[in-house]
Amino acid sequence: MYPTVGQRQSLARTFGCARVVYNDALTMRKAAWKTDRSRIPTGVLAKSVITDVKKTDARSWLGSVSVDALQSSIRDLDTAYRNFFDSLSGKRAGRPVSLPRFKSRKDKRQSLRFSRNGFRIRGNGKLNLARIGDVRVKWSRALPADPSSVTIVLDPSGRYFASFVVDIEPDHLAELDTEVGIDLGLTTYAVMSDGTVVDNPRFLRKAEKKLKAAQRALSRRAKGSRNRAKARRKVARAHARVADTRLDWLHKQTTGLIRENQAIYLEDLTVRGLARTRLAKSVHDAGWSTFRRLLTEKAARYGRHVGIVGRYEPTSQVCSTCGVLDGPKPLSIRTWTCGACGTSHDRDLNAARNILAAGRADRLNACGGPVGPGVAIPRRARPVETGTHRNAGCTGRKPRVAGAAGIPVLQRGEDVTRR
Repeated sequence: MYPTVGQRQSLARTFGCARVVYNDALTMRKAAWKTDRSRIPTGVLAKSVITDVKKTDARSWLGSVSVDALQSSIRDLDTAYRNFFDSLSGKRAGRPVSLPRFKSRKDKRQSLRFSRNGFRIRGNGKLNLARIGDVRVKWSRALPADPSSVTIVLDPSGRYFASFVVDIEPDHLAELDTEVGIDLGLTTYAVMSDGTVVDNPRFLRKAEKKLKAAQRALSRRAKGSRNRAKARRKVARAHARVADTRLDWLHKQTTGLIRENQAIYLEDLTVRGLARTRLAKSVHDAGWSTFRRLLTEKAARYGRHVGIVGRYEPTSQVCSTCGVLDGPKPLSIRTWTCGACGTSHDRDLNAARNILAAGRADRLNACGGPVGPGVAIPRRARPVETGTHRNAGCTGRKPRVAGAAGIPVLQRGEDVTRR
């Protein structure tokens, strides 16, 4: 978005009013919970922090902005509380979500939301926002459907963005018979099971010289001065350029993989753990989590499958030819020879082939199937007796006696439901 000077002032005023309403609503809810463990309904809360306070001298300036943006901030607070309680109860997957926090005017990233009643798209391509006017927009692509809401974002570098929410149907692509396993790394970004190698672009490393110069210039500016604000925006623009370049590259890579393969298998990497090591800068620069997220989202939209192999699968220790576990190896060893079959392996390519085999086994539910491609492993017979010692099998239960044809026989007093 490219607002004029007057529209930027109106947007700044709306950002501030939405932030004040959000903080007032959060204060009331915290006080009500602390007093008698009660929850204020959304309608009562909106009347208290918007409608009633407009009539007072302390909050009369809330009437100068769109009421739709103020009501959206209260809905955002409801969503934040809902995410917190769903995280506590286990309904929300992923990392734990904390309680809503107060917003600060010093945050370099500001945002507000308009519902369907607060905006409209003009025929000339401009975006009309309530109490702000027609804003010039550079469209990245045409909207596939009528939007239900729009979020206006001001990033630290001073750029304005409009993000629309639309409902679309999945656009499934034609099914293919190709599948690929991917081993992610730092020396090479990705090695695929078909032998394709993707080099690591290292966007942050390449831009470090310019980033250091901009950061040094910022450190020399006096705090609170306009020159310091200009230097801060310059540093933010440099970082934004790196982030945008990385995201664009990841989009292109993931789109190509989705179009060319029916199923894609990845390894469950501990990115948070690796980000606390001496490789932290390189791990963050690689963007593995974003790569996995983009693949998963696009696979759901285009009818593809993305499988995640367990992080404890010994993909770098197993020979992809004969399936023999050869043992752990330090990262300095990039090629090795299997002691059983004599096959020479590239470390990353062998891991990618093992990821493909393990992903196929999980997807096809092949219990007892081969770990490596083309290797037949006989299915082991399940034992019918856990042992003869007191703590046989480490289960704390009495051993089961095998009857005719190996069928276990329940002993006297044994509960069948516990089996």
